Amino acid sequence: MKLICRTLLAVSLLQLNVLADAQDKAASEPVLCQGNYQSEADAVRQLERLAASWSNQQDWKDRAARIRRQILVGAKLDPLPERTPLNSVIRNKRRFAGYSVESAAFEARPGFFVYGNLYRPTKSDGNRPGILCPHGHARGPEGGRLRPDQQHRCATLARMGAVVFSYDMVGFGDSEVLGWSHTHEQALTLQTWSSIRAVDFLQSLDDVNDEQIGVTGCSGGGTQTFLLTAIDDRVKVSVPVVMVSAHFFGGCNCESGMPIHKTADLETNNAEIAALAAPRPLLLVSVGGDWTKNNPQVEYPYIRSVYKAFDVEGQVENSHFADEGHGYQESKRQAMYPFMVKHLKLNSKGVLNEDSGVFDEAGNTIEQVAEMRVFDDSFPMPKHALKPGSLVKF
Repeated sequence: MKLICRTLLAVSLLQLNVLADAQDKAASEPVLCQGNYQSEADAVRQLERLAASWSNQQDWKDRAARIRRQILVGAKLDPLPERTPLNSVIRNKRRFAGYSVESAAFEARPGFFVYGNLYRPTKSDGNRPGILCPHGHARGPEGGRLRPDQQHRCATLARMGAVVFSYDMVGFGDSEVLGWSHTHEQALTLQTWSSIRAVDFLQSLDDVNDEQIGVTGCSGGGTQTFLLTAIDDRVKVSVPVVMVSAHFFGGCNCESGMPIHKTADLETNNAEIAALAAPRPLLLVSVGGDWTKNNPQVEYPYIRSVYKAFDVEGQVENSHFADEGHGYQESKRQAMYPFMVKHLKLNSKGVLNEDSGVFDEAGNTIEQVAEMRVFDDSFPMPKHALKPGSLVKF
């Protein structure tokens, strides 16, 4: 009987040890924070905890460095990969009133191409600001970068003197046509790295001022906007649209499918990640009809407190449209334009109506999808391009 009892005790202790090991392992593993991961009330309490973890500029800089590294580690971009040759393709120039559009692509990694359109002022004689325009998840025949609202955004910025690159997410636009899927397991890694390389691409152009780089995108493109700004200080002006939320972490794996928000060592959320822009100019565009509805009362005050620590509260703004819904409609573009004009020193003459305060988009030409493609039968994909769905080596 004693032997049986000792055996049972040993088994029980072993089970307890296994359970404890499992609990320790679970506690140490990163957590995916996806979609509505926490309630709005929990988000408020989380921001209160985060605010208590720092009290001055140096504290914030230390915390920002930890958040930045967690993003890169979670996205499998730590250390940053080698910047391999871009092998850029720029072709098929179309000329319109005050600007031109070219089809463009580059290799973010050997054989992995990023596709897009390059908008330039008609008089693009060097030293121009460069602006990246990632897109959101809206699909359809004219989805992604092909959408009329995205074309309006890019064309208007180009007419005011910016060199603008509008580029595909994985599995959208040209990427989709060529066989890639947005469900690719490396989507977050590929898109984040593609945005970093898109800055390299802009800076490789003779007519772009390396010190004047901006980025603005909506929805999933808003996520790309604040992630890129957080990890790449070459971005000088950032305008994430309808995406910065403390309770919503992005509904797609390309935004939250990797452990960038929560580990055993550090918790954060997208509002705090957006705050990593400080002290650089940041405009949050929010609406009452989606997860950014609390920006004026919740996310914006927290982010503003970070800017206050740098004594540059005037560098961060929030344009809130309480009665509007998700998207980068004209009202949101009209809020973004003057911010870019101010901080990138664009020339709004001939575009801004001084009396109404409205930036004219009527001078833009909306192109057909076929005109915007990079590769076609007359200009085929390079033979060394990776097969769609391939795992990309980093």
